[in-house]
Amino acid sequence: MAEAPAHDYPTIEPTSFDVVICGTGLPESVLAAACAAAGKTVLHVDPNPFYGSLYSSVPLPSLPSFLSPDPSDSVPLPPSGDDLHTAVDLHRRNIYSEVEISGAAPEPSRRFTVDLVGPRVLYCADEAVDLLLRSGGSHHVEFKSVEGGSSLFYWEGQLYPVPGSRQDIFNDVATFKLTEKTVLFSFFKLVRAHIAAAAHEDGEGEEASDKISEEDLNLPFVEYLKKQRLPPKMRAVVLYAIAMADYDQDTDCCEKLLTAREGIQTLALYSSSIGRFANAQGAFIYPMYGHGELAQAFCRRAAVKGALYVLRMPVSALLMDEERKNCLGARLTSGQDILCQQLILDPSYKVPILDAPSDGSDSNLLRKVARGICIISKSVKQDSSNLLIVFPPKSLEEQQIAAIRVLQLSSNLVVCPPGMFMVYLSTPCADTSNGKQCIKKAIDALFAPQASDSLEGHLEETSENNEDLKPTVIWSCVYVQEITEGTSSSLLSCPTPDERLDYRSILDSSKKLFADICPNEEFLPENSAAVYADVDSDSAD
Repeated sequence: MAEAPAHDYPTIEPTSFDVVICGTGLPESVLAAACAAAGKTVLHVDPNPFYGSLYSSVPLPSLPSFLSPDPSDSVPLPPSGDDLHTAVDLHRRNIYSEVEISGAAPEPSRRFTVDLVGPRVLYCADEAVDLLLRSGGSHHVEFKSVEGGSSLFYWEGQLYPVPGSRQDIFNDVATFKLTEKTVLFSFFKLVRAHIAAAAHEDGEGEEASDKISEEDLNLPFVEYLKKQRLPPKMRAVVLYAIAMADYDQDTDCCEKLLTAREGIQTLALYSSSIGRFANAQGAFIYPMYGHGELAQAFCRRAAVKGALYVLRMPVSALLMDEERKNCLGARLTSGQDILCQQLILDPSYKVPILDAPSDGSDSNLLRKVARGICIISKSVKQDSSNLLIVFPPKSLEEQQIAAIRVLQLSSNLVVCPPGMFMVYLSTPCADTSNGKQCIKKAIDALFAPQASDSLEGHLEETSENNEDLKPTVIWSCVYVQEITEGTSSSLLSCPTPDERLDYRSILDSSKKLFADICPNEEFLPENSAAVYADVDSDSAD
């Protein structure tokens, strides 16, 4: 996307701030709101004409240029009359690769909104929701429920419902045998008792005896589940569809082995999310219009606290001291120099002093996530609009080392026209080829390929008489995204979207970066909300 000529850029006043943030992705936007609430002066710029950066929701026609930008659109560094600082050129880099698009997008294509971070949801009891409520950001974003009972997991070629409560377990006649249901219910009861006891740390007697021992909590979660005599199918449900483990836990070379403590913490979050909001049926909610609304909500809260926002404003260079050890500010594409105490960049900026170690390394060693996006005209599950599907490791092929997550969204989230559905898929991968192959296998397992013109009428006629016919893929995109962590130094860099289903790790990174900037300040305290903010516990619509 070509930028406007330098003379069209506004002059920014003042020219010095406590914090300058480049990019309006979710972690940058949360940091802007937190810094502004802590009394810092904040300048927040973005080269795009919209909020969200790598976390944005874009119209479908804009997706190809976002994933594969034209290098000719880069802006040359303008001259500056200030010779007091050493300017170090700053360039953008593309974190996406292996982009493969198939099919023609349905018209009108601009009615389809694409999330760059999908599939992703928020737990109703997630800290991200708490931050929105206590900061007042919930007044700028609405949510819909991912229907309770509509989480599914794939096992031996079939889709089964994920049980989330005692009622779900015993009402399900297809997934488990009666003896298996009793074992699973006993395990959930044990976990609930531990959670209740852990909430009263000073408890004694019966309450204290309900806590799971430290020895068991330190076990790998898969080993603890085996100790509780859960059979393989049940372990898969708990590990990958409820505790949301990413990698195959039943192997000696697991990329990230989940401990029983970590698994039970996620089970506690899952359990406390069910029923938190009266109008949310299950544990998960999704922002209407897409995840880009979350970044925009935090930007609005930052603006209420005095942060200054300038879109369509790239940063061209860093302003360093003579020894190039300390960053003193940023040079904007307009040619204006802005001084600051702290500069924060989104991860699309390639900074030599930060990226030097990775330039000479093998890019295949970087963490990556393979993502897929599909448009279909029929729900995967009859009478369900928004639903989550999990493919456990090895459920599609022996080489599948990580879970594949799939999220189907409908028009009630205003992300597509009525009668259409957006579907997102993702799986972490070390090898781009294997990652894309897993995504394509999941697509093949759920959907029928796009029909040719000669067969289209026949398939439509057949679908009217066969409710079990797979949905047909109308349009699809498969690509790979690089994952980088936030960087703490004199120059801070925020993390890219990761492979996880929720934002817990992203928020943890944001809190660590905030602690570097404001070591003695509370992270987005409750009084950071505007005086007119009236937080309603039923904010999730």
